[in-house]
This record gives sequence, C-alpha cells and structure tokens, in this order.
Amino acid sequence: MSTTVTTPAPQRGATAVNTLTQGQLPKFTGIAALVVSVAVAAGVMSLLQSANIASVVIVGALLFLAAMFVLSSAVEGVRRAKDRFAKYIVTGFFLIALVPLISVIWGTIANGLARFDGTFFSWSMRNVLGEGGGAVHAIWGTLIVTGIATLISVPIGLLTAIYLVEYSNNGKLGSSIRFFVDVMTGIPSIVAGLFAYTMFSMALGAGHKSGISGAVALSILMIPTVVRSTEEMLRIVPNELREASYALGVPKWRTILKVVLPTSIAGIITGVVLAIARVIGETAPLLVTASITASMNMNPLANPMATLPVFVYNQYMYAPGIDTAAYHDRAWAGALTLILIVMGLNAIGRFIAWKFAPKAGR
Repeated sequence: MSTTVTTPAPQRGATAVNTLTQGQLPKFTGIAALVVSVAVAAGVMSLLQSANIASVVIVGALLFLAAMFVLSSAVEGVRRAKDRFAKYIVTGFFLIALVPLISVIWGTIANGLARFDGTFFSWSMRNVLGEGGGAVHAIWGTLIVTGIATLISVPIGLLTAIYLVEYSNNGKLGSSIRFFVDVMTGIPSIVAGLFAYTMFSMALGAGHKSGISGAVALSILMIPTVVRSTEEMLRIVPNELREASYALGVPKWRTILKVVLPTSIAGIITGVVLAIARVIGETAPLLVTASITASMNMNPLANPMATLPVFVYNQYMYAPGIDTAAYHDRAWAGALTLILIVMGLNAIGRFIAWKFAPKAGR
C-alpha cells in the first residue's frame, strides 16, 4: 500500500516565498554600511579634533565590520555572518597590501616624468653639471650586465635543476646541493659583490672594475632562484609522461629534452623572469664591482660601467647642495626607466610562456 504525499496549494492572495533569496542582505548593504561607517568615523574624529585620513579609515573599517556582523547575524544567521567577516578581513588586508605598491608607482611616475624626455635617453653624463644630461650609458650598462648575468645563470640553474629532479635520486649529493642553494638564496647581495670583486682583483689586479665583474655578482644571486623555480616546475610534470616516453624506447636525455622541458617551459620562463627582476635593481654588488662612470662604456671586460641602480643612487646621494633639483629629477627618471624595463621583461616572459606552453587538445 503506497501513500501519496500532496503539497497543499497556496492560498489565494498568499505571497510565494523564494527560499533561495530568503534571509539574505540586499547587495547594496555592504556599500551603504561602508559609506555610513566612514561618515560616522569622520564625524567622531572631527569632534575629538583628531581627524586624519589614517584614523578615519581605521575607525570606519572597525565600525563597518561590527555593523555588517550584527546585520548579517540578525538576517542571515551567525554562520553567514562569520563568513562575511572573514571575507571583509581578507579583502581589507589585500587593499592594505596594495597601498605601498600604488604609492611607489604613483610617486615614481609623478616625479620621473619631469626628465622623461629624449635627452635623458640619448645623452650621457659626460661633462654635464647641473641641468641636462641623461642616462643612456646607464641603460646600456644595465642591459649588458643583466644580459651577461642571465647567460651565465640560466644554463647553470637549468642543468642543476634537471640533475636534482631527474638524476640525483634523492642522494647525498642532491641533498647537499639543495642545502647550499637554499643558503645562497638568503645571502646578502653585498656579499656576492664582494666575492666577485675579490675574485677579479686576484685574477686581474687590485681594484678591478668592469661590467663582467658585476654580471658575475648578479649571477650568484640569480642562480639559486633559477634552480629552485625550475626544480619545482620539473617536479610537477606527471611521471606518466616520462613513463610513456620510456615505454616507446626514448632515451632519458631525449625524454627530458622533448617531453619534460616543453611541458614545464611556461613555469621555467616565469622563474627566469623573476630571477632577472630580482637582480636588475641591485645596487650594492654593482657599486662594488662595476662602479659608476659618466661616459658610455660598451665593453664589459674593461673599465667601470654605469648601471641604472647605481646611476640613481649616485644622482640622489651626490647632488650638490646648491642645485639638487636637476640631480633628483634624473634619479626619479632613472627609477621610472628601471620599473618600465622590469615591466617589459615580465610582458616578454609571459608572451614567451604563452607561446611555447603546451596547448590543450594536443
């Protein structure tokens, strides 16, 4: 004997209730509560005669969190209120993290545009005192030194990572290499500069300054980053791909070259770009090794070579007391140029990673 359960029909005139939207705050509640909280905080701080942007933002944020928790608890329940509270906390800390980034970018752009002209990119500082001059010699020096450091670091770091993942079999040698790579990751940049300076001074004479010396110092800082990032990318390649290649009789070196590396090429390129961005703004090792010069020097093997970080430091620190505006303008323009170079490198790296990454459906 079966029993049929029937749902009573709604009475005439009764309003149907949508259970999916029942017990939810309107979408505009958050914005309205934020505006009211900030306004109340501004009024209270004005009455206390301690109104400033920081105090208004802090008090307004606390009032907003309290108001939203109470409203959400009353309408949606305590569980949903806790979820909203956690979401607003995470969003707030994200916005706090953006403040210094936006401040640095905005300050650099606002101060760097004053000398962001053709003269800055076509003149050096040779025989220039006061206004005028440019940083073309420092721009070329940065590109040359960083390029040589990349040519040194990428093959060493890539081959080291391949050994650690594919050949070490978690042996003692592999563990020792990982330990020293981790140690090198945390060494101060000035230590790398002093090491390169000492090495070249012993080989080529005391006080040797050159672009290649600076490139070696930067490569010491780049190699650990390339090794660790490449190692992590190689480890996430599924072992099934390697086993399928071995089952077809493909030797290990060719499997690495044709299967493992193409699969992880996007992550490897991203790691290389991060390594370049990590060292391109280093000042201390280049100040010790490559030093600074006011003239153009395209030969990395001899004589000091100017780089953008050292150029910015030199213009800002050694400006004469009578007229510092011209020197500071050049320093800000150099900092803006350095940021644009890093952004360009990141864009190129992302394009290469997208271009050569394995496509879906292959």
